[in-house]
Amino acid sequence: MSSIEYSVDVTVPVRVAYNQWTQFETFPEFMEGVESVKQLTDTRNAWLAEIAGVKREFETEITEQHPDERIAWRSVDRPHQAGVVTFHRLDDTTTRVTLQMEYDPEGFVETAGDWLQLVRMRVQGDMRRFKEYIEARGDETGAWRGDVPYPHSTDTPQTPGDQQTPGGRQMQGSPQMPGNPQMPGNPHDPGIPPTPGTPHVPGNPGDRPPPGTGFPRSPEPGL
Repeated sequence: MSSIEYSVDVTVPVRVAYNQWTQFETFPEFMEGVESVKQLTDTRNAWLAEIAGVKREFETEITEQHPDERIAWRSVDRPHQAGVVTFHRLDDTTTRVTLQMEYDPEGFVETAGDWLQLVRMRVQGDMRRFKEYIEARGDETGAWRGDVPYPHSTDTPQTPGDQQTPGGRQMQGSPQMPGNPQMPGNPHDPGIPPTPGTPHVPGNPGDRPPPGTGFPRSPEPGL
């Protein structure tokens, strides 16, 4: 089992940093190697990613999620991968975002030391790009404020108060802007959980598009 941990301090409120991370379909904007992420349900995502010239498709599920605190996930199938991203308020305008991942490498190539180093570099790069992405925007592209207790059951995640949006993740703020690059400057390996969240703009809530539709994406500006 290999593990990786990396943190970045972003100059946005904790709510903004967390909300953006819940917008999984925007991950390709700042995550290297991640070609697409499709929201299947509130707790499951389908990924298409590439590393070392090899494309892989895999699914991840959210195992625990608490607004402004943490999002934990794991792979549905092998290779095993799991991760958690946590959000720590440093002050009103600064948040520390920490990503921790672990996975079982598959095959000789993936057990090699240079492979692990490549993964670490991708994670670090993705995190730095997430910092650039959210700081350049200043606010989130949307948000889902639902809560997923641990261990995750098949029950529908509950959203505090009137924030629950039946049938999808709640959107807040302005629609997604054509983006910058995606998260932790490291290309995502399908075998590695992607690095698997603005001030709130009142009066402009909306629903996340149906799973699989994604967000409009602009050319180039990233478990």
